[in-house]
Amino acid sequence: MSWLNGTVQLLGQDVYRSDIIGNLLGLAALALGWQRSRLTWPVQLLSGLVLVGAYASAHLGGGVGKQLVVILAAVWGWTRWHRGRGEGDVTVRFATGRERALLVGGTALGTLAVGTLFTVFPHLSWDAWPDAYIFVGTLAAMVAQARGWVEFWFAWVAVDLVGVPLAFDNGLVFSGFTYSVYFVLVLLGLRAWWQRGRTARPVTDPALQGASA
Repeated sequence: MSWLNGTVQLLGQDVYRSDIIGNLLGLAALALGWQRSRLTWPVQLLSGLVLVGAYASAHLGGGVGKQLVVILAAVWGWTRWHRGRGEGDVTVRFATGRERALLVGGTALGTLAVGTLFTVFPHLSWDAWPDAYIFVGTLAAMVAQARGWVEFWFAWVAVDLVGVPLAFDNGLVFSGFTYSVYFVLVLLGLRAWWQRGRTARPVTDPALQGASA
């Protein structure tokens, strides 16, 4: 554990090994999600566990809290996807208008609540509102992914558009690079899920929505 939370020199900066390993696992989880593989969830779970150590070593309580939520969301998503009968058989579809409204509205309210919390307790976050936006947006993306919604990728795009410049502006070179790779994978995944979602049968019975996700 001490080795994992130790630092290495990267581009002239001290970077936690746990930060590097955790982010690489996160990239792997996103790529697996693109392939609709159930392995995306255990890999995401492992990524969150490793990154908890990274944020704890850096004394960033808000980051630790975010990763704990990511871990819980990964367990939930993994459970939902296990309702299928084989790897890669998750039903992909576009969310309904009501589902989109709930996703966007929940993200906005969540960002307002978390941003306010980070503002009142500034020791929890180094940049309250962008950090809150990334935190809540990540959770929204994982919820949409667990339900098999194509909109899951749009949520990731929205997160990366803030995450990439924010990371570079604050000297987090490795995190900025990771977000950039995420963005490329997100665009590729969006294309794949969009094409599959267009051929999916529309969900008309609210009681069945998300049942096979």
